[in-house]
Amino acid sequence: MIFTSKKSTAIGWSSGFSLIELLIVVAIILIIAAIAIPNLLRARIASDEASAANSIRSINTSEFAYNEAFPASGYAIALGNLGGVSPCVPSPVTACLIDNVLATAIVGSGGKSGYVFAATGLLPNGVTNLSFVSAASPTDYNRSGVRDFCSTEDGVIRFDAGAPGSVPVNTLPACRAFTVMQ
Repeated sequence: MIFTSKKSTAIGWSSGFSLIELLIVVAIILIIAAIAIPNLLRARIASDEASAANSIRSINTSEFAYNEAFPASGYAIALGNLGGVSPCVPSPVTACLIDNVLATAIVGSGGKSGYVFAATGLLPNGVTNLSFVSAASPTDYNRSGVRDFCSTEDGVIRFDAGAPGSVPVNTLPACRAFTVMQ
């Protein structure tokens, strides 16, 4: 025996759903979407922040390699000095140590994974940079991230609550004021 949804009308038999049943189904779908969308956005922010922290690690590693490859320069003056357009020939201006997508993800660009980055050589001793700060800030606060990240030549990654319109830090005291990541 097969059961079907048939309703009697003045004209005859019709099958289907009533308007009330359809409205109930739409309401249930909207409730589920209202619960799922904020979780999806939080997951995206967590993903972008993890990518930013890993990019800071890559920048740090590149800074140490740059310092070894070009000891007369010390650490790179800017983030762009760590990258280079393919085919890249290593030099103090384009060291070819990081992907050019990361090397050009600076303030004013579209960024990388929702963040913009900076690497600044510091404490010039003649022409040698004896220190550096690598940093990241979200491109769209509260959509791509809610934390700023930074690190110095000590290799420790630090974070701080971001703010709308924030830019990557570029001084040692500003970076060292951030909380150390565990």
